[in-house]
Amino acid sequence: MKITPRYDADPIVRLDGPPPAIREPFLRQRRRLAKVLTHLSAAQWSTGSRCAGWRVQDVVAHLAGTNRFWNAAITGGVAGTPTRFLAGFDPVATPAALVDAVRDASPADTLASYVEGNDALCATVESLDDDGWNAIGEAPVGHVAVSVLTHHALWDAWVHERDILQPLGLVQDEEDDEIVASVRYAAALSPAFAVQSSTGRRGTLALELTRPDMHAVVTVDGDVRVSEGDAPAGALVVRGAAVDVLEALSVRAPWPEPIADDQAWLLGGLAEAFDSAPS
Repeated sequence: MKITPRYDADPIVRLDGPPPAIREPFLRQRRRLAKVLTHLSAAQWSTGSRCAGWRVQDVVAHLAGTNRFWNAAITGGVAGTPTRFLAGFDPVATPAALVDAVRDASPADTLASYVEGNDALCATVESLDDDGWNAIGEAPVGHVAVSVLTHHALWDAWVHERDILQPLGLVQDEEDDEIVASVRYAAALSPAFAVQSSTGRRGTLALELTRPDMHAVVTVDGDVRVSEGDAPAGALVVRGAAVDVLEALSVRAPWPEPIADDQAWLLGGLAEAFDSAPS
């Protein structure tokens, strides 16, 4: 399914909290994965990942491409000329085609491409000042603050890190700030896609999670706003371990409890965008 980013209106996703707070978890996760990748064997590079049909090397090739995109999106936003690369983007077909185009590359070349783009992106993020964090850049949901865009980039890379490590029997470092930032963004992403595909939707999602403990409220009313707080009356309340909920939000695991049909859209927008059946 092609997505329809919102470009010519107020940002569809807003996150509370200080915008620069995403810098440290973003940089840590990017550099940690790069370090792990440098030690993989040839057999590990060819191992199947959690992404259907993709080897570990294919996921890394995908991340090399997204690093370049995020760098262009941030630099364009800071320059006052936010990009519009994702108009009509198909999140299933387009990444697959881009990965297919480099399947014959060696693991060494794929790693070099990833590290080069990763280093450039990290340097860009490190250079951001307050104006830069609040500039408008491009994410799959449309034009949003660079801080929000960086949350998307962290969430995406954190999940793909897990896609790589779990089949290899390697344990992912689970840093609290990375998990919290990723959950908060992933909880906004599904309703944002749902609002774009069907206007007029309104609702509230509340997260009451453990390991790490976190409480957040996602308010959907034309746009999607994430703030700290307890569940208001009438909200869909999701409880559980934060990583388990993040896996479900990211269409990597089933929901531990059934979701009422009239509230399922709050959690199913990402699955719909990726043509996956939410469970």
